[in-house]
Amino acid sequence: MKKVAVYLAEGFEEIEALTTVDILRRGDIEVDLVAVGENLQVTGAHNIKVVADILIKDISHEVYKMMVLPGGMPGTLNLDSSDTLKKQIIDFDLEEKYIGAICAAPLVIGKMGFLEDRQATCYPGNQSHLFKAIYRDDLDVIVDGNFITSRGPGTAISFGLKLVELLRGEEVSKKLAIGLLV
Repeated sequence: MKKVAVYLAEGFEEIEALTTVDILRRGDIEVDLVAVGENLQVTGAHNIKVVADILIKDISHEVYKMMVLPGGMPGTLNLDSSDTLKKQIIDFDLEEKYIGAICAAPLVIGKMGFLEDRQATCYPGNQSHLFKAIYRDDLDVIVDGNFITSRGPGTAISFGLKLVELLRGEEVSKKLAIGLLV
């Protein structure tokens, strides 16, 4: 089963989270919205309220093939302050599962040392938080090993399509892109 956990912390960037979820689901991939905190209702950076499927403390990472961290402020800072999330990131990496992060969210995995000597991208101005990553601003989405990083809200469709490609194949991703007029 190809199942993805998309983590929502208070102040998440709505375009990055919801566009990614939409594209994954169009790609016939099961997605759980995971609330990082104690409430299923999570409010985005632009005051859009979303009801998550499950609380972070209740998930079992074994059922997921991928985790996705949307950016946004203060969403990224709230992701970064979650010890439970950091433990799950470590578990995903140990199992060589995909870890996607967009916009400012790559700073979470960067601060943990996972991007050292890896190619990565993020929202412009946040590259110093990637901690010894090989920063690139010439690509919207970068895959290096099991880490996928992307630049920001405007790259959310490309990010989502790349995630579908990794989980379902290039043909499925290209078909989705055509249907979405990308």
